[in-house]
Amino acid sequence: MVLGEAVTVAGLGSRRGVALAEVLAAVAAARAACGGLRLDALATLPLKAAEPGLAAAARHLGLPLLIASPAGDDRLMTRSAASRAATGSGSAAEAAALGAAGPDARLVSPRLVLGRVTCAIATSRAIATTGESS
Repeated sequence: MVLGEAVTVAGLGSRRGVALAEVLAAVAAARAACGGLRLDALATLPLKAAEPGLAAAARHLGLPLLIASPAGDDRLMTRSAASRAATGSGSAAEAAALGAAGPDARLVSPRLVLGRVTCAIATSRAIATTGESS
């Protein structure tokens, strides 16, 4: 990934202990809902940085897992009281996708909820985060 190129990031939120298969299914469903966009990275919020299922999904897909500062709620398409209580953001997935994709990023669609995983896809002109784990 080269800074300045358009990037597409899948932001993830999850319940504790989510399995690799659950994360992969949510990412696949979100991509399908957005026309099969190619992903450049997965992202999550700092609270979920150590979640093994998210890291395993990034490794499985051959993508970096970016640990993003959350985007402000004014940029989100959806808001959940449960997400706010757990993460401080109205949508962990949307906030992570937007936070990782950068200040000019836009959500391609609202978050998708599949079981214990949420996934939202954002696209941008540049990556704005420096945290990376895999």
